[in-house]
Amino acid sequence: MPESPTFNVRMITPSQVAESLSIDVDEVIALIMEGRLRGARVGSPPQWRIDEASVVEYLDEQIEEARQIALWNQSNAASFPEVWGAGFTSHGV
Repeated sequence: MPESPTFNVRMITPSQVAESLSIDVDEVIALIMEGRLRGARVGSPPQWRIDEASVVEYLDEQIEEARQIALWNQSNAASFPEVWGAGFTSHGV
């Protein structure tokens, strides 16, 4: 019988996520509520646990977003001659 994917899920605490991301635990909970991290309240009393894979996915998304912003900023900083070539000159026009 194939193993259920649920058994391969590693759940970590909000404080572990907060430490890894250098943010507050409240920010981790906010990321769960926004749907940017997958988490669940388990146990009695209920405590948050976060799917470790969702933290990796979140970091990948942040890296991609930063890359796109850097490319956008780089394209905005480029002058038109650098982007489009020398263009028109006043010589021989």
